[in-house]
Amino acid sequence: MTEEDTPTMAPGLLQAYAPEEADEMPDPRRRRRQQDDPIANLRKWEPKTRLGAAVMAGKIITFEAALASGLPIREVEIVDALIPNLEDEVISVNMIQRMTDSGRRVRFNVMACVGNRDGYVGLGMAKAKEVATAIRKAITAAKLNLIAVQRGNGSWESASGPGNTVPFKINGRAASTRVTLMPAAQGKGLVIGETGKRVLELAGIEDVLSRTKGQTRTTINYASATFNALKNINTTRVTNAQRDSLYIHTGRKNA
Repeated sequence: MTEEDTPTMAPGLLQAYAPEEADEMPDPRRRRRQQDDPIANLRKWEPKTRLGAAVMAGKIITFEAALASGLPIREVEIVDALIPNLEDEVISVNMIQRMTDSGRRVRFNVMACVGNRDGYVGLGMAKAKEVATAIRKAITAAKLNLIAVQRGNGSWESASGPGNTVPFKINGRAASTRVTLMPAAQGKGLVIGETGKRVLELAGIEDVLSRTKGQTRTTINYASATFNALKNINTTRVTNAQRDSLYIHTGRKNA
């Protein structure tokens, strides 16, 4: 098959069906890693939704096109195929004990965050009897909850041009925790707590000022409030003139 006859595929599918290099010394831990390897799971993926079939057929090859289609993303393989370089990080792991008639029941509650550090971030929670299973389910929930982040240059201290901060002041809330994100000049860094910093780093935001209220020691609420603030940027009405003056761009820079 020549290069002209090669069908257009999503980046993750190209990696999944690329020829593998033969290993001289097989790694005994390789089988265990492949169980959680998104690229390896794409090789045996059978789409069950219209959007999944379109991605497998090569009709949709970018996440931006998947969002523009209006079809819901209900398969985690769709996200792995369109954005294969997602990084994941565990935000919180809590043990939950419940007393029942049969005895004490122990479960684990995990919050995970995923992102490509370039305009896409997701946050998810899951419960399971084992920590590893809960982490795997939380990462899957975070990928299905992936959103595009709008970035811009809304600080009066910065020179004109695109930036990697929030375009304007925005609020986010989760339970009693409130987080306010404000534009910062280039080079200022992330002036926010450690939990919020982990979410913003995976989203690709490099400079931000913040103000918090409520119980910020609650890790789950702090991360959720930060994520909700980023989500509220997408629902704020902005004119085309304001979008141009603030250099607002959605998602990846080089999309």
